[in-house]
Amino acid sequence: MFLGCIADDLTGATDLSLILSREGLRTVQTTGVPDEQLDLANIDAIVVALKSRTIPVDQAVSQSLAVADWLLDHGAQRLFFKYCSTFDSTDRGNIGPVAEALLAKVGNDFTIACPAFPANGRSIYMGNLFVNGILLAESPMRNHPLTPMRDSDLRRVLRRQTDCDVGHVAYVDVDSGADAIRAAFALQNAANKHIVIVDALNDAHLRSIGKAAVNLKLVTGGSGVAIGLPAAYVHAGLIERLNPPPQKLSAPNGRAIVLAGSCSVATRGQVQAALAAGFPSFRIDPMEIATGDITVGSVLQWLDAQPKTRIPLIYSSDDPENVELVQNRLGREAAGHSVENLLAGVARSLPERGFSRLLVAGGETSGAIVEALGIRVLSIGPEIDPGVPWTLSRSGPKIALALKSGNFGTPDFFLKAWDMLT
Repeated sequence: MFLGCIADDLTGATDLSLILSREGLRTVQTTGVPDEQLDLANIDAIVVALKSRTIPVDQAVSQSLAVADWLLDHGAQRLFFKYCSTFDSTDRGNIGPVAEALLAKVGNDFTIACPAFPANGRSIYMGNLFVNGILLAESPMRNHPLTPMRDSDLRRVLRRQTDCDVGHVAYVDVDSGADAIRAAFALQNAANKHIVIVDALNDAHLRSIGKAAVNLKLVTGGSGVAIGLPAAYVHAGLIERLNPPPQKLSAPNGRAIVLAGSCSVATRGQVQAALAAGFPSFRIDPMEIATGDITVGSVLQWLDAQPKTRIPLIYSSDDPENVELVQNRLGREAAGHSVENLLAGVARSLPERGFSRLLVAGGETSGAIVEALGIRVLSIGPEIDPGVPWTLSRSGPKIALALKSGNFGTPDFFLKAWDMLT
């Protein structure tokens, strides 16, 4: 193992694992600190998924440091801290405090922060994050139920989270290539800027950033900035060679199902496309969970009545105004946890019912379901859409999983994903 990665949620870990695998690193993904029994032979990178995006800052820092200790003790020469490409966080954290703690852990005083992911519409210009050409603070992320993003300037966002001096590497340097970026890094470091936001508008910029960052002990960002790292590591002689990823995934035989807990614009569109295509569907209302009208048992009873040749859709996705009404009545965290717990309870009973192919939408939902199934290690399969691969469990029940960030995927994602399984 050369590269050790810490992701603040499960779908983000899967997203990063896909990028590294696609670019040629033999990658496995784990949930939480890996077991000592994990076979590290023929592994270039490990991506450890935490559920630390919205937990208290001190817990996020301590969990991230525990993973960093394990990775460094088991040979990692570089660390990568992965967070969402929309910089999901609050003024209290957790991106800044974790990055600051990891920087101290590796004994360095300089790193970058680059959540850009142009393939999914995330770009950075003049230090501001854009989502599909719209400033972050004017995008649907301004209404995120857990981490509403009301400031597009990542320099300001990060300065509110950390005591580190925050700098900026501008487009003009990034567009000039790796040497210019490296020189800009040196100037920022000399000016005592310890974390620098780096502009990026396309994949060529990300590959140049990767070349410039090849010697950094810690890189932080979205999965996009990892695009340039594998080739840069090989070119620098740090890794021997790159290995091509699989094009198809041999999935266990069994039934397929979609579980959607995200209320993002992308997932709501995917749900509507699936409904229009005739997927048998069960909508989960958090208020009905609270009253006891919807339970794990009632959902499973509905599921057992569905034709085995169809792909059922169980979803809680709803419009922002309805989500806000529910949150006002139940509380923001309580509403989310009730849905996650119910979907996790349903997922726990799926293997015994013959389901072995699961598509899950939503980071928090994915984490709850993987935990409920007892899956700790995943192999990375082919890419369905940018940032979303099929994976195969290497612990727990034998299951093929597509774990999708709420914001990712084309409208027909729920329909087309199954074509990549054999």
